[in-house]
Amino acid sequence: MKMDKENKMIIKQKSDLWTVPNLLTYLRFVLVVPFVVLFLNEKYLASAICIGLSGISDCLDGFFARRLNQVTQLGKLLDPIADKITLISVMLCMAFYAPNVIPILVILIAKDVAMLIGGVSLLKRKITPPAAEWFGKLATIVFYFAVCVIVFLKAVINYENLLIDDILLSITAVVMLYALYRYAKIYKLLIKNDKAKKSKKSGY
Repeated sequence: MKMDKENKMIIKQKSDLWTVPNLLTYLRFVLVVPFVVLFLNEKYLASAICIGLSGISDCLDGFFARRLNQVTQLGKLLDPIADKITLISVMLCMAFYAPNVIPILVILIAKDVAMLIGGVSLLKRKITPPAAEWFGKLATIVFYFAVCVIVFLKAVINYENLLIDDILLSITAVVMLYALYRYAKIYKLLIKNDKAKKSKKSGY
């Protein structure tokens, strides 16, 4: 009976690899490489298309996960990792493109590092990190939009305005910091509830 249960778990874990949402997440990992290569070779339009496709797939994976009832632990793990790798790659490329935005990029990186530390802290307590919330997805979408606009202006109409770059990335930073604040509240609540459960079990 125990073996049957273990076999079912193995089969389920293998099937989780090929769900529609997870395939879209894999696509986001793959798109990072051509984006970086194209951007550094000043193929801005092609790189903008890559990052646009990545942003669309990021929106669709959550939609299909709920619509097709394909929410998996693997997906919950890979989705934020794909977000972080993509965002950091874009941030580094933007630092080469427009050095004046580096202070804002530092804020964005600090936000992602803080969220990573929070997630590790939850895992150490054996608490499953929360799935991506709407404000997290909104922050990602705003970031993709800002990058695509900045790259599009330079690539298509050869227009470069550092003030526009600063405004777009400042708005992105505000949205991301708001997302960090909301996630911090969720993490704090999860830890509080976990402590309450442990106290109840121990009889205190």
